Amino acid sequence: MALKIRLARGGAKKRPFYRVVIADTRSPRDGRFIEKIGTFNPLLPKDNAERIKVDIERAKHWLSVGALPTDRVARFLDDAGVYTRKARSNPEKSKPKAKAQERLEAARMAEEEAAAAAKAAAEAPAEEAPAAEAPAEEAQA
Repeated sequence: MALKIRLARGGAKKRPFYRVVIADTRSPRDGRFIEKIGTFNPLLPKDNAERIKVDIERAKHWLSVGALPTDRVARFLDDAGVYTRKARSNPEKSKPKAKAQERLEAARMAEEEAAAAAKAAAEAPAEEAPAAEAPAEEAQA
């Protein structure tokens, strides 16, 4: 029997309240559970001590028996110092996808072309100006 330490939703519509329970993975989210080990009230401020209550001893017991916490419960237990959750890092997820990379490359190329054109335009009048001054000097002499 695979066990999970998870949240079971209670409370009224738009007023969530969760119980931290030990349940078989096959049972429904709000259905049958083995033991209630705490509560979670997301409506309270994060610094409120009543926001999350967990019986640490029972959580340790169930973890030693082999129950696995869900992601949210793992955060709670990690904050309590009972469970260490794995650091999650997926650098591939934040990379732009193929179409976005094509757009970025096109924008980069357009920017380089604009910079090259501006540089060429800046150099062209500079070359013509000294050439225009040379005939004027010859006319004065």
